[in-house]
Amino acid sequence: MVHADRTIGADLGGAGAGFRGQMARYALLPLRFFLGGTFIYAGLDKLTDAGFLAARGTGSLGEVLSQVHDSAALPQLVELAQNSPVGFGYAIAIGELAVGVGTLVGLVGRLAAFGGAFISLTLWLTVSWSIEPYYYGNDLVYLMAWVPLILAGAPMLSLDKALATRRSRHGAQLFG
Repeated sequence: MVHADRTIGADLGGAGAGFRGQMARYALLPLRFFLGGTFIYAGLDKLTDAGFLAARGTGSLGEVLSQVHDSAALPQLVELAQNSPVGFGYAIAIGELAVGVGTLVGLVGRLAAFGGAFISLTLWLTVSWSIEPYYYGNDLVYLMAWVPLILAGAPMLSLDKALATRRSRHGAQLFG
């Protein structure tokens, strides 16, 4: 018995893949939009919260770092951030913004996803490491959510796709 019809849509690049193939091509868009929007929001929230970007005080990054130091998987990372909590806070916020924008518009999609995974991994190993049970901590979930985007990039509705199409039409030249 031939089961070739079960593979319809499996070839995501084929033009005749039908409805299932179309849905498969767009399957990562909700994840991309969610992660991109969330990281943009997180970055802007940090940049506009003067309390977070302070070295000391309630709600400051400095206070959070002091609280998580002893329970972090890598207290060395916490100590590194404690050397300059304000600078580290700006670095996190700007990193989250860059990752969010890159992911949302699909510009250097794999690199943006790698950056998001790196931020999530760092936060998991420091801030949310001691949360029990582990599935209550969201940083590990975010880390795992970035993996499909690292593997697939942003092939649909993205600047990466538009630039690749332009390059294929005009040879190796990006402009002209």
